[in-house]
Amino acid sequence: MVESLRAMLVADHVTHVPGVFDPASAALAVRAGHRAVHLSEAAVAATMLGRPDLRAASATQIADRASVLGPALGGVPLLADAGTGYDSPQDAVWTALAYQRAGISGVRLVDGRHASLARARIAALAEQVPEVLLIAQAGGSSLAETIERCRAYAAAGADAVLPAGVREAGDLGRVRAELPGVPLVIDRSEAATGARRLSDTELAGLGVRLVLHPLDAVLAALRAASLAYRSIAAKGHTAEVDQMPLAVLATLTGQSDGSTAPRIGKIDT
Repeated sequence: MVESLRAMLVADHVTHVPGVFDPASAALAVRAGHRAVHLSEAAVAATMLGRPDLRAASATQIADRASVLGPALGGVPLLADAGTGYDSPQDAVWTALAYQRAGISGVRLVDGRHASLARARIAALAEQVPEVLLIAQAGGSSLAETIERCRAYAAAGADAVLPAGVREAGDLGRVRAELPGVPLVIDRSEAATGARRLSDTELAGLGVRLVLHPLDAVLAALRAASLAYRSIAAKGHTAEVDQMPLAVLATLTGQSDGSTAPRIGKIDT
């Protein structure tokens, strides 16, 4: 599956990677036609722990959640966040191996405040866990610092870089110009405001190959659940709330044919 991710990084177009958070959401993403999905720390923290994404979800919890997604994904590769459990190069290797056993094909590694330590982690991962695709997220107090970190991480062995907070065409163009040949990934944060949303054609021309959508599905699911709960409280029913038909749920979870694994077939949701 990591080969599929690497192929996306050398393609001439953008691949959108939606966030998933449980087997049902993973099955829905696959049935919608997505070629890769993303398990973010924020999604795990919200849906498993009911907490904000302040490094609340441990690497063990992310691996545990990832391990139940495999049957629903049917071979579609899974990316996962790597913010905790990656303190030293040795810790990074151990955690990446645990992720790999859980079915994770790629990681988004957050660099933190110390770029030199991040480079050491990346080099260790590239050498010792080459079967896991590595997206290095680079932060910085300025665009110049972010670019310098991206350059260092690519040189250390990262498969792609994610310049944190860089979304405007001019800034992405500068990153692209200074890092020729390095695939770029962006995080289409649900909290981002102000910048014009670039089209896929524009992003592809700027060197962007993956666009992550970590929380769109979580927010949509929780909004729908909120409407259902409010309707039950106010009216005693959900007749006026848009819902997935029960028969579709049965098909999604494999109950309609007596099986326990979700079937990867096209259904109308």
